[in-house]
Amino acid sequence: MRGVRPGGDRVVRALRLAFLAVCGVHLGALLAGSALAPVTKPALMPLLAAAVLVRGGPRLLAAALLCGCGGDTLLGVGGDTPFLLGMGCFAAGHVCYLVLCARHGGPRGPRTYGLAAAYGVAWLVTVVLLWPGLEDRLRVPVLLYSLLLTAMALGATRALLPVAAGGALFLLSDTLLASGLADWPQAPAPQFWVMLTYLAAQLLLAEGLLRAAPATGTRGVRAYREVHTTS
Repeated sequence: MRGVRPGGDRVVRALRLAFLAVCGVHLGALLAGSALAPVTKPALMPLLAAAVLVRGGPRLLAAALLCGCGGDTLLGVGGDTPFLLGMGCFAAGHVCYLVLCARHGGPRGPRTYGLAAAYGVAWLVTVVLLWPGLEDRLRVPVLLYSLLLTAMALGATRALLPVAAGGALFLLSDTLLASGLADWPQAPAPQFWVMLTYLAAQLLLAEGLLRAAPATGTRGVRAYREVHTTS
């Protein structure tokens, strides 16, 4: 994996700023009910993925983010088929994150087993509560997707704390989304809270996995750090 080219640090900063700016516009548009919300949504994850690639980060990480872009786009189309395809895109992204997090190993012991039990109970309780409100055609897909999502969030605890936080926020974001599918009472501007937690989750996962990458032999990120420590 190649390191950052000369001047690449400036490109990374520009991409980061562009991502944060589009995040701000998108979240503001959700609060205002503006037509900019669906326009800006598909641009979010490609900017973050581009920053990962310029930094020499794992291609699998960029793939996970681009899967999120596919999910974001398809969920905005409306209808059963695009929704299920969008869920499939997010599921593929979770598989990428699981593979990335598995590279970190992780200690076994009471803490690990306790986290597994906590996430397992959270998944079971959430599914049981959501099940009656879900339409029949969504029940099995939501059951399987939520199991994979919970596994990803648990797997994220094997890496750095930002990665673990990102996994937990992703779980929260999709739970908020699922509560809308089950016709639960919603907070004002529910899509704002779904997207706020989702964007924070993706950013934490990306940044955390990039920071952890040198420990697993990712040369590109190591080169990126060396550029900044010597400049």
